[in-house]
Amino acid sequence: MCPPAHYRVTYSINPWMDPRKPVDPALAMFQWEDLRERYRGLGHTVEVLDALPGLPDMVFAANGATVVDGRVLGARFANPERTAEAPAHLAWFRAHGYPDIREPEHVNEGEGDFAVTSSWLLAGQGFRSSPLAHDEAQEFFRRPVISLELTDPRYYHLDTALAVLDDDADEIMYYPGAFTPGSRAVLARLFPDALLATAEDAAAFGLNAVSDGRNVLLPRAAKGLRGPLRRRGFAPVAVDLSEFHKAGGSVKCCTMELRPQVPPAPPVPPVP
Repeated sequence: MCPPAHYRVTYSINPWMDPRKPVDPALAMFQWEDLRERYRGLGHTVEVLDALPGLPDMVFAANGATVVDGRVLGARFANPERTAEAPAHLAWFRAHGYPDIREPEHVNEGEGDFAVTSSWLLAGQGFRSSPLAHDEAQEFFRRPVISLELTDPRYYHLDTALAVLDDDADEIMYYPGAFTPGSRAVLARLFPDALLATAEDAAAFGLNAVSDGRNVLLPRAAKGLRGPLRRRGFAPVAVDLSEFHKAGGSVKCCTMELRPQVPPAPPVPPVP
C-alpha cells in the first residue's frame, strides 16, 4: 500500500475524476489507515511504499506492478500524469530483494487490468492496458491469459468490474454490463457459478474489492453484494473509502497483492 500523503484530484483521466470536487486530505488519510489496520487485524502483513510528491494517484498501489509466484511485471502507464509511478514501484521491489523483475515493453497498469486465479490470468483491455501486454504477461508469468474487453468508460480497469473471491477455487464476481458480448460469453463459460453484480453495486465500486478467500473487503455502499457473499461462505467487510471514489478507486485500487513463489511439494516416498 502507498499512503495518500499527496493524494488530490488535480486532473481527469477517467469519468469519476472532477478537479472541481476537492479531496479532504485528512479524511482520505483516515480512510486509508482504517483499510490498512483492517488488513492487519485479519492477520495480513502490509508493506508500505513511500508516496512521492507530484504523484497524486500513487496511492492506488495496485496499478504499479503485478506479482505472481514472486515474479514482478512492472507497469507502463497509459497517461503521462502517472508515468513516474512505475520506476518508483520497481525500485521498491529491487530494494526488497525480488530477483525476477521485468520492465514492460507494452502499456499495462498492473493489477488494475490483471486478476489472478489458480487457472488463469484475467487481463483487461479497452481503455488502459494494451492487448500486447497480455502476450507479454503470458510469456513472463507462464500462465494462460484470458483477454477481456471493457466497454464502459466508468469501468476503465478490470478491477472496477471484476474481483477474484477465491483464487484457489477460481471463484470470481463481476458486472456483466462492463464487458463486450464476447467477453461476457467467455466469462460465463469459464466461471458459470460467478456472482453477478448489479449495476448499482458496480457503480458503488463493489467490484473494486479484495478477498483473502474468506474475508471480502469492499466499499460500504455496495450493500447488495453482502448477502450473496455470505450465502457463498464469505465474510464481507464493509469499509468507507469515499474520498478515493472521487478518483475512480476503492479497496482494490489501494492494494497490490504480493504473491510469493509457492515452494514445490516434497516428493512422496515410494510405498515399499
